[in-house]
Amino acid sequence: QVQLVESGGGLVQAGGSLRLSCAASGGTFSTYSMGWFRQAPGNKREFVAAITRGGGSTLYKDSVKGRFTISRDNAKNTVYLQMNGLKPEDTAVYYCAARRFSLSTLVSGYDVWGQGTQVTVSS
Repeated sequence: QVQLVESGGGLVQAGGSLRLSCAASGGTFSTYSMGWFRQAPGNKREFVAAITRGGGSTLYKDSVKGRFTISRDNAKNTVYLQMNGLKPEDTAVYYCAARRFSLSTLVSGYDVWGQGTQVTVSS
């Protein structure tokens, strides 16, 4: 099955930007829908964004609409999350995940998960 590795997290001031990347290997990347989730200490893992296999359709958590953009490059086997206008409440470990076939906003709907990358937004 496909394997996922996230990168690009770090420390940024409120209002700043980060670009997360998720590199896939070991599977046919273009056959998977992809999602980004996040989890802060003491909280459940929550949906952030998702993108269809061909990149033609996207879904977002309401609180990140207009600030975050999910995209994918199937030739590079990579999915991205561009995060602009970051807020302290965006602080969390961010995970990418792969799902066979159609989109889902549910943690239980995804088949493969990466290791996560920490995003910290200071006031």
